[in-house]
Amino acid sequence: MLACPSSIDPSSRTLRYPSAQLHARRREVGTRWRRLPTDRQALLALAHLRCGDAHAQLAAGFRIGIATVCRYIREVIDVLATLAPTLTEAMKAVRAKAFVILDGTLLPIDRIAAGAPYYSGKHKSHGMNVQVLTDPFERLLWASPALLGSVHDLAAARTHGITDALAAAELKCWADKAYQGAGRPARVPFRGRRLKRWQRRHNSTHAKIRCLSEQAMATLKGWRLLRKLRCSTNRITAIVQAVLVLHHASA
Repeated sequence: MLACPSSIDPSSRTLRYPSAQLHARRREVGTRWRRLPTDRQALLALAHLRCGDAHAQLAAGFRIGIATVCRYIREVIDVLATLAPTLTEAMKAVRAKAFVILDGTLLPIDRIAAGAPYYSGKHKSHGMNVQVLTDPFERLLWASPALLGSVHDLAAARTHGITDALAAAELKCWADKAYQGAGRPARVPFRGRRLKRWQRRHNSTHAKIRCLSEQAMATLKGWRLLRKLRCSTNRITAIVQAVLVLHHASA
């Protein structure tokens, strides 16, 4: 276990993976010397992602400049993000699953000057929309690129081609009421207050299955940086993909 000037307690496996990827990256570009070795740079990025530590705090803890912290964290995120599975690759992996669960989440941001494009009427806050696929064992399989918070979940699923991919794979998919109209792949609950008894039973069974995605969402939000993003919205997709890769590496 490596010592870290933060509250993070990373596992050895979670540290070894990004460190190995950074080592390969440095050999590829021919880097001769850095202020931090690969294991310390990986630890720096993990402290930022897992705990949401500010750059100034990390700079003081690792005894390097703030600009160096920004550059090192960006490098780690970019290296990991390139390893994230595409939707096509995810579909190949989920063909062996009995079903998948599709759900959307809003990643809160502090950029409210732009106003309406980032505002989600459902969550009553500003953020970025991310679609997530989960397997029956509550494991996070795939996370989409981030879209504006004002984008509806169904529109986001169509934009990313999720509904078409599920239909092509002939895979059963459970989703919530936001995906009404998604077509044959998505199984959604009945809407309305005056439902028949069998429809209420169906909704109850549906909710028990769909709640499996809550653990995957909790895993995603376990990375504290995603609870309140204060970076450029252009970087959020890379951050989510990096977190997904680290999650798969530590599983």
